[in-house]
Amino acid sequence: MILILAIILILILIVLKNNSMPKLISSYVKFIDLICEKVGRVVMYFVFFMMFLLILSFVTRNIINFPLMWIIEMAQFTITAYYLLGGGYSMLTDDHVRMDLFYGKLSKKGKAKMDIFTSAFLIFYLFILFMGSITSLIYTIETKQKLFTAWAPYVWPIKTLMLIGILLMLLQAFSTLFKDIAKMKEKKI
Repeated sequence: MILILAIILILILIVLKNNSMPKLISSYVKFIDLICEKVGRVVMYFVFFMMFLLILSFVTRNIINFPLMWIIEMAQFTITAYYLLGGGYSMLTDDHVRMDLFYGKLSKKGKAKMDIFTSAFLIFYLFILFMGSITSLIYTIETKQKLFTAWAPYVWPIKTLMLIGILLMLLQAFSTLFKDIAKMKEKKI
């Protein structure tokens, strides 16, 4: 992973020095954007599955008086997958929350520069989160970790989805960084 980050940082330096965007970076941006869009469009329907689970929980607990133990945990797993797998799509469509004290007053080029500056912090954070999620997933698989509930589901499936979601956000952060560099240099990707 560190090797991949080093290669991407070298590509960033090449882009900053050259006046044109290399074909490799354009292909990377298009590929990652496509993956995040497809995953995000599929994941957005997880909300309906979660709503179905919660309605089923209400019906079985309050109307039939036969509570199912697994429903609430399954709804929690679903919303976790929805949140993390949809993160890359949210970054792609620029639908994330942004605190806008000064940003709105900046020019297009100024916004791109500010986004490049803040991308460094985002990428660092996501990289640390990604490395931690790898460690956590390895620990979970080695110890066959389960939740401490009556249903006692294995935790590795949701931790795997978390790892994939964090990876997608990290890759999308690099894609967004490349697009911001292109905006700053007034180039097309």
